[in-house]
This record gives sequence, structure tokens and C-alpha cells, in this order.
Amino acid sequence: MKKTNIGKHLTKEERVIIETGIRNGSTKSAIAETLGKEKSTIGKEIKEHRKLKFRTTLKRPCANYAHCKYKHACEMNCPGFVEFTCSRRDRSPGACNGCSNYTHCRFDKYYYDANKAQNEYEELRTESRLGISLTAEELKRISDTVVPLMENGQSPFHVLKTHPELDICEKTLYNYIDRQVFAFNPGPNIFHLRRKPGRRVSKKHQERENRLKKRQDRKYLQGRTYDDYLAFMEANPDLNVLQMDTVYNDETNGPFIQTFKFMKFNLLFALLHEKKTAQSMLDGVNLLESIIGPELFRKYVQVILTDRGSEFTYADEMEHGSDSMLRTRVFYCDPMASCQKGSLENNHELLRYICPKGTDLYELGLTSQDKLNLAISHVNSQITEKLEGKSPLTFTAFLSKELFQKLEAFGIKLIPEDEVVLKPYLLKDQK
Repeated sequence: MKKTNIGKHLTKEERVIIETGIRNGSTKSAIAETLGKEKSTIGKEIKEHRKLKFRTTLKRPCANYAHCKYKHACEMNCPGFVEFTCSRRDRSPGACNGCSNYTHCRFDKYYYDANKAQNEYEELRTESRLGISLTAEELKRISDTVVPLMENGQSPFHVLKTHPELDICEKTLYNYIDRQVFAFNPGPNIFHLRRKPGRRVSKKHQERENRLKKRQDRKYLQGRTYDDYLAFMEANPDLNVLQMDTVYNDETNGPFIQTFKFMKFNLLFALLHEKKTAQSMLDGVNLLESIIGPELFRKYVQVILTDRGSEFTYADEMEHGSDSMLRTRVFYCDPMASCQKGSLENNHELLRYICPKGTDLYELGLTSQDKLNLAISHVNSQITEKLEGKSPLTFTAFLSKELFQKLEAFGIKLIPEDEVVLKPYLLKDQK
């Protein structure tokens, strides 16, 4: 077929044809020939919009797993390890729709859905017209270089000429400054410029400028949405889930409380941070593993469910330990759907009795991890109807003495029933 529609965006009908071709086992070349597109266009479309379905119980994608001679120890230096590959998944067509072994395959799979691909395309198209094509990391990288130099009086032209690694043109930098995308730093505004072009901005253009927002990088969500979580848990109902979130009163100055709930024990755990960044939350997950130990982490933190806050975007890093071994799965709730991790939200209400909204948590007394441990100890020592009159700490000590001892060594103590306090004065230094 002659390629007559090269350069045009794919339509929903064409995406349906792509999905049908994948299901029938057609190659990318065959699908491209049917649609009159380039093969690379089909390959990019499938790679961009296919959804990852994680392997279930395998620690590493070893082709010898079914005939393992080493009792599935899956150590990094295992002599029997052979990386699993699949020509259908890894080469052409690039997704597993229609594969006869799809149901029984124990390895990572990719699934292409035409409807979801169309929705993602439309959402990205809208963002590209309204947004700024920068991720949070890229924006910070540019800001860290530009802001100090312009504060010293250097012109945008001078900054870009002396720092070619920024890889942006002068007009783009002027636009960023005009739109105040560096305001969080705080960065240069229009008054830092030596000369502002005298142009009249139309009302329509001004309204568009007011709607501008940074384009979000959502690649970390692939295979980790709430629908993926439900499907994964349906296939693995016995896995232990940990819900995760962040609690704070002042988004600018903190402190920030990273909360974890062990669903098996109805137990709340928390770590104190001075910053609410993706790195600090990753450090919190790593610290949790070091506190309870890798063995208990892999036993009781097999799945992490959290929200889509920008501080939880390091999904791959949270899923893999320092040895690069898979240690857990990470999934994300839908936007504005805190009810999907409602169990943790209920524990936040108890924590808020001690750390009320609208207060300065530092002035309240939340100045150290020891103070936070005290608050968490009291929250976990209150008996609940859900545990039939037992407290989460008592319940944990009964079901997993080893985990209870690890938490106790860190500073989480069982408070006598009559001494439980869920009031702000708990954090005040006793005289």
C-alpha cells in the first residue's frame, strides 16, 4: 500500500487496527503496510502506549526458572541465571495481546489497548498545547544554573552562551521567565531582565498564558495504575500490602511525615523528613527496609499502594533494593481518590488528634523522629474494634514477634491502655 498519510496523527480507528494486528500476531511491518504508515511509526506507537503487566512471584526474569537447580535463590551471582527474552514481546509486534501463552506466562508482559492509547494521546495533545515541556527534574536543573547567574546581573544570552548544556534557546528562556516558571526558587522575574520587549499581548493569548502548567512525566505510572493494582491483587490475593502517604501542614517549610500502614496488622509507621521530594521518600522506603530488615520487608511489604503525589515518582527505585533485586511492587491510586487507600486515611485522623491541621508542627513539638515515634506509639496502642479489642501493636506482637521487636528497637513502644494520649500536648517537653 502506498504511504499516503505519512506525518498525520494516528486516529482511534487506526489504533484499533494496530491492536487487532498485535492480537493476530502480525509484525510491525505488516501493520504499517496495512495503514500506509512507516514501520517506525507503528513501533513508537506500541512502545509509547503499551502497558506493563509485572511478573507475579519471580524475583528475577530468569529463563531457567522452571528448571532451577538452585532452589530459586535468585542471588545476583547465580551461575544458572539466563536473562529471559521473548521475540514477540521484545521485538515484533512488541506486545503480548493474543499470545497463546499469555495466561500462563510468569514473566513481564506488555498489553496494548487502543482505547487507552487514544485517551493518553488526547491528554498529551492537550497538555502539549497548554503546558511547558519540562519535567520537574529538568526544570530544577535549568533553574539551579540560570537563577544565580541572572541574580548576578548576567543576561539570558550570556548565560546560555556560557552554559550550552542547558540546551534551550534564548527565546525559550525569555518565555520561561515571562511565565514565572522559576517562581518556586524564587527565580528571576520580568524585572530581572535588563530590557523587556514592548509588545502588546492579545486578550486571548493572555488567557492562554494564565492556564499554563508544567507537563507532567507520567511514565512511572505505566503498569502501576489502580486498575493494574486490582488485577495484580486478584491474581495474588495472599500478598501483603503496605499503604503509603505524606502528612504535613506547611508544604514550604515542613516537617513532612511519611506514613506507612501494614495492612496485615492494621499498624501505622511513620518517618520524619525535612523535605518532601522523591528522593526523601525513596530514602524513607530504604530506611524502612533497614529498620525491619530485608527478609521482613520482602515478607510484609510485597505491595506498596500510594497516591500520585510528585514525591512518590521513583517507582523503579522503590521496587528494587540496593542489590538491584526486586523487593516489592508499587501501584498508584487514581487522581483525587484517597478512598482507595482509605484504611491509611483513617489512621491519619488519629494522628491528626496529636498533630492538628493548621498548626506549626515544629512549635507543637514535632522536632525529631523520637517525638514522632512517641506519637505513633500512642496511635498504635489504642485498642480498636476491627482487631476485636486489641491494639495494632499487641496484634503485631502476637502475629509477628520478630517484626514487633524490630519496631520496638527503633522506638515504637506499647503504651499501657490507661496511659494512651491522643492530644497535642503529648509532644510538649515534660518539665
